[in-house]
Amino acid sequence: MRVALAGGGTAGHIEPALSLADALRRIDPHTQIVCLGTERGLETRLVPMRGYELGEIPAVPLPRKLTPQLLSVPGKLASAISAAGDHLDRIEADVLVGFGGYVATPGYLAARRRRIPIVVHEANPLPGLANRLGARLTPHVYTGHPHTEIRNGRYIGIPLRQQISTLDRLAMGDKARAHFGLRPELPTLLIFGGSQGAQAVNQAAFDAGDHFRAAGVQVLHVVGPKNADEPEDRTRDGVPYVVVPYVDRMDLAYAAADVAMCRSGAMTCAELTAVGLPGAFVPLPIGNGEQRLNAEPIVEAGGGLLVANSDLTPQWIVQHLIPLLTDTDRVVAMSEAAGRMGRRDADMELAREVIAVARGDRPAGDPLADEAEDDAGYDPAPGYDQAPGHPQQQYGHAPDQGYGNPQGYGPGQPQGYGHPQQGYGPGQPQGYGHPQQGYGQAPGNPQGYGPGQPQGYGPGYEGGDRR
Repeated sequence: MRVALAGGGTAGHIEPALSLADALRRIDPHTQIVCLGTERGLETRLVPMRGYELGEIPAVPLPRKLTPQLLSVPGKLASAISAAGDHLDRIEADVLVGFGGYVATPGYLAARRRRIPIVVHEANPLPGLANRLGARLTPHVYTGHPHTEIRNGRYIGIPLRQQISTLDRLAMGDKARAHFGLRPELPTLLIFGGSQGAQAVNQAAFDAGDHFRAAGVQVLHVVGPKNADEPEDRTRDGVPYVVVPYVDRMDLAYAAADVAMCRSGAMTCAELTAVGLPGAFVPLPIGNGEQRLNAEPIVEAGGGLLVANSDLTPQWIVQHLIPLLTDTDRVVAMSEAAGRMGRRDADMELAREVIAVARGDRPAGDPLADEAEDDAGYDPAPGYDQAPGHPQQQYGHAPDQGYGNPQGYGPGQPQGYGHPQQGYGPGQPQGYGHPQQGYGQAPGNPQGYGPGQPQGYGPGYEGGDRR
């Protein structure tokens, strides 16, 4: 099987794509994979380091406002579609899987022109422009958040690396704490922010340092590579406070912790729930509010706390976070609640769906046939319409998808996939995420785990912030 993946630009788009690639190779080691990307995105380092081929195409960022730059978009987009098409032709792709971002749009349109089946994965609760387009070109649309409203969407979670999805925190706890120089018996708080560190989170934690020590709470604080050059030991009175620029084993950081204080990017939420680690979520205060949307369902289910960036103070930490960390029963209950929200198998589930689509085991449909359900409000691909003659396959989408509805698509919706709908009825685990990861790369480090590491995180895939 030959698969093209389109998810470049940010690690939030790249990491799920690479996790899918790993799953496809586990199923069939002979699967040929090419990852579409640009010459300037993180994919130029992440993709080769994971052992996959990078197929470069021109970058076509779309201006958010009416500016003279819009005049150059059609020509650049045509060039990018042509380049993407060349890669699809070269490997004779059986399927294209897009994860959003500006790499995905040329991939979707090139695949549409060649009648190559398209699969879309949208990690965010608020879909981006590229995936809203992609969802109009295929019925095979999967989401990483149960409340994502996108055409034909079916919730499966976000593909995660096996190092995270298979982590047993309890079994690894003592080893992980020893790795970071922490004591095995003390309650432990993990703090991390964006790729450059989250300045507001860092400052609030440092200001609360005396309160942590007084309560006997030890801290592993990942401040971001631009905020520290070397690890720093702030241990006093026998209570460890370990400061590091980044970590090369985020699985061990999760295993060492009882609670994490962090931003609430999609990958962060997906990973914390997958490993059952409660979070004190501090959503990024800019953007479209996506990070708050990621954290809210976890918090409502009892798997974490939520605090606005402007409200994160030493006083909030003393009143809310330290009492949680020193209450073992509450930590255990919150960990179990977080774990019930997690999806550890999204990589394999998406891989199986991709294989089925590539083999023709899923109806192709013609999602453009029903213009009345166009959620984007425009025709995104004139001239790229699929040939007529395919029976339309419409998949229902209901607000209660995945929450107690045994059909998973909302009452009265057709099944469409050719097998009983999966659904995520009562008692089924839910997963969360959106593209922004929450752990970033150290400068000059291809993968972010630290020098020479194949994948790692410093603090923040999510592009980071200095607030």
